[in-house]
Amino acid sequence: MKRLLLIIFMFFATHLTYAQNCSCADNFVWLKETFEKNDAGFQYVIDKKGIEEYTNHLNYYEEKVKTIDSKQECLENLQNWLYFFRKGHLWIDFASDTVTQENAILDTLKIRNQYKNWETFPYNENEYNKYLSKIKEPGLEGVWFSEPYKIGVKKNKNEYIGFIIEADGVYWSKAQVKFKIKEENGKYDAVYYMQDHSVQNIKNIELIGNNYLKMDFVLLKRVSPCFPSNKLVEMYFNIFTKNEAYFEKITENTTLLRIPSFDYANKKIIDSLIENNMNIISSKENLIIDLRFNGGGSDNCFEKIIPIIYTNPIRTIGVEFLSSKTNNLRMIEFMNDPEFSEEDKKWAKTAFEKLNQHIGEFVSLDTTIIDIIAYDTIYLYPKNVGIIINNGCGSTTEQFLLAAKQSKKVKLFGTTTYGSLDISNMHFVKSPCNDFELGYGLSRSKRIPNMTIDGKGIQPDYYIDETINTYDWVDFVNKILSNEF
Repeated sequence: MKRLLLIIFMFFATHLTYAQNCSCADNFVWLKETFEKNDAGFQYVIDKKGIEEYTNHLNYYEEKVKTIDSKQECLENLQNWLYFFRKGHLWIDFASDTVTQENAILDTLKIRNQYKNWETFPYNENEYNKYLSKIKEPGLEGVWFSEPYKIGVKKNKNEYIGFIIEADGVYWSKAQVKFKIKEENGKYDAVYYMQDHSVQNIKNIELIGNNYLKMDFVLLKRVSPCFPSNKLVEMYFNIFTKNEAYFEKITENTTLLRIPSFDYANKKIIDSLIENNMNIISSKENLIIDLRFNGGGSDNCFEKIIPIIYTNPIRTIGVEFLSSKTNNLRMIEFMNDPEFSEEDKKWAKTAFEKLNQHIGEFVSLDTTIIDIIAYDTIYLYPKNVGIIINNGCGSTTEQFLLAAKQSKKVKLFGTTTYGSLDISNMHFVKSPCNDFELGYGLSRSKRIPNMTIDGKGIQPDYYIDETINTYDWVDFVNKILSNEF
């Protein structure tokens, strides 16, 4: 116990030595030192890219941050420096309590005043409704809904203007321009304004069926004018507007399990869906698991799925943790976590002691490099399992795919995944002045360098190309599994 208290004291003493008012240059020094000493992937990237390239990158930002006064500009430059290393399991943003303090200062009236001079698209409601009633073919013009906005879209020369009809009345008010879509040579480009009116440039704009408009992360449903709906489109919209996992029997021989996230908060829902529908799943020939845009979470969330699709022993390659005084404190957090079992707390204590014996080294907390999972039961049904993936799948989802694709029943459908798995187990620390919070990786996979995923992703067995509409993916997979082509 004395040993633990000593480590904690050293941690806090280090932080107290910093000044309480940090410039952007101060925060950059903290970011650089913290990341270089503690991130499990730092040296791996330096070895790949070379010390000269890193030195040039470092020198550029060391000079640039010296003249930055704006917190927002500082954050953007810290992010740009950080993303030199990789695109996943890496994060820096304003510290949450800093954001809370700033939000508390900005009351409703101040926010409205901040955006009161925003560009508007004046319209007469009656005239606009009459104009819409004359539209006979589905297009971009109309009234659309995406919580909490009702947005009108009207063509003005070669541009479609999206303007607010109903909103929160704080950040956005009636008639203010929410987005603009330009049409050129049959292709669309959009500028979309977020809640805080910051700009997002969008290239992927798609009218899905008659009544849905998708712009990257934005999905709008048509309110008027009304056009006939499509069953597959309605299913697609249902899939991508539900934030929780759900189960559905889509044909007599095929079931669908949609999992938008493996976040640990969803574990009970996922487990419950499988338990409550196991009789159906195990009696149907085909199972489709739709994981599109599932960015990961916890491995515990897929532990009940693996037995369903299992055919032979599954080999999983382990990880090793970078030991440092800062990194090892996470084990103390585990030991004090009320949700951890006594067995888990005992594991954390043993891990903490082992890690502290090897400061500055990579340490394996497992007794073997390879973990082999084997089950006594192989289910007759489902016979065919199609897992739908895209570039929104990363982290834990990719870990699940590496295990799942070892089954003889499983085929992957879609596009290459995001590629964010080799450096994992994120840990979060705040800057000395509490301006920023950094998230970085504690562990690296023992698959490195022979089978890396970061920056590459996992490729599908069946590539779904751009000629197949996104709302047809489930139907396409079902036809492949059912031998209907």
